[in-house]
Amino acid sequence: MEVILLERVAKLGQMGDVVTVKPGYARNYLLLQGKALTASDENIKQFESQKAQLEANNLETKKEAEALGQRLDGEVFVVIRSASDGGNLYGSVTPRDVAAVATEAGYTVERKQVIIPLPIKELGMHKVDIYLHPEVEVQITLNVARSPEEAELQASGKSIQDAAAEEEAAAEFEIAELFDDLGSAAGDDFDDAPAADAAPAEEGSDEEQN
Repeated sequence: MEVILLERVAKLGQMGDVVTVKPGYARNYLLLQGKALTASDENIKQFESQKAQLEANNLETKKEAEALGQRLDGEVFVVIRSASDGGNLYGSVTPRDVAAVATEAGYTVERKQVIIPLPIKELGMHKVDIYLHPEVEVQITLNVARSPEEAELQASGKSIQDAAAEEEAAAEFEIAELFDDLGSAAGDDFDDAPAADAAPAEEGSDEEQN
């Protein structure tokens, strides 16, 4: 199916390009989101008549996106989620969640601008791409944790597995110290015990007694 692009589409073409795509991709994405028109003679003529205005609008939105991108690029957002002790989320973090947390922080981000290649289903630090404009892409980091305290731990470079291992090692060390203290106390008690009565002196010989 041939369509004419109304804006730049990554890996497909620039504004005004006539490209051939699969019908499903055209109907469910390009045409649905207003990124293209079917490449009929009428639509091509319509595009040519509006090309100057479309280019001006594109330039304006690109400038706005670049300004937002300078502030948003590299930002870290904390997302609190329930998870198992092993770090697996009860659910997943979606583009809608990302858009919501960014918006709450004062950035204008729409769900459709968020690209998550693989579902986020584990605690930890996750990179996410944001397409603010067809020509403006930035990257943010999601700190997915079970609590603000855990998020601070992960931000410092430690995982929950690291923290759990440290806690387990500390507990084992305390137990070992406790046994050492008990052993030392038992040894002290033994040293302080009174010595056994000395054996009585042997009786002298008959000659000495006489």
